[in-house]
Amino acid sequence: MHKLWAIVLLLLAMPLAAEEWRVVGDEQFAPYSYVGQDDDTPRGLDVELVRAVLDETGQPYNLRLYPWARVKQMLERGEVDMAFQFAGTPERQAQYELVGPLRSGSTVFMTSNRVVLQDWRSLDDLSPYVIGQVRGYAYEATFDKADLARDSSASNPRQLVSMLLAKRIDIIVGDREQLLYFVREQRAEAEVRILPTPLVEMPRYVAFAKGDKHRAERFAKALEKLRADGRLQALLERWTH
Repeated sequence: MHKLWAIVLLLLAMPLAAEEWRVVGDEQFAPYSYVGQDDDTPRGLDVELVRAVLDETGQPYNLRLYPWARVKQMLERGEVDMAFQFAGTPERQAQYELVGPLRSGSTVFMTSNRVVLQDWRSLDDLSPYVIGQVRGYAYEATFDKADLARDSSASNPRQLVSMLLAKRIDIIVGDREQLLYFVREQRAEAEVRILPTPLVEMPRYVAFAKGDKHRAERFAKALEKLRADGRLQALLERWTH
């Protein structure tokens, strides 16, 4: 009887153990996460990092990429279990169970050559200009709250770069490598420059729903293992060299 009861418990537990985690990320965050032109296959550095950690957990998962606004909405509504990639701001830390960082990126200001500003020391130096940013993105706590002229009509960084090149805005803010990626895509390197002083070195995290500590701890444990044995660094170096 005891053996039969043990088998019943095992069978009941199996569907729970095998249940896929629903994982989503930003589809317009190249070169970190994006979908190919010919198919919907998720690609990018962050996609590979997340897959490597999830594979280490042994947890089945289904990873898809969507527009950023939808990614946040799906996590907030409980439609998915995990999302990436979130800036490590106090606001995000209050909203979610953040795990990481997976990596860090330099958040910078980019301007066109027609703008005379060469660098900035305080946010007041930016006040004469219209600053473009992606709707719904968090950049840095002080900057996000500053009283500056902003244009948040862009829905993704590629569109933001296009707006700068079209002279619709004076300055844009974003991840250095990402902005340069989209500038090169349009062969416009000679038309823009990056202000030397970065806004912030921003760590990037994965997010679970607030209170979902079990999944967060499983992911964190696997992430630390990959960091300790060098596999995480090897992936980063393959993409950045």
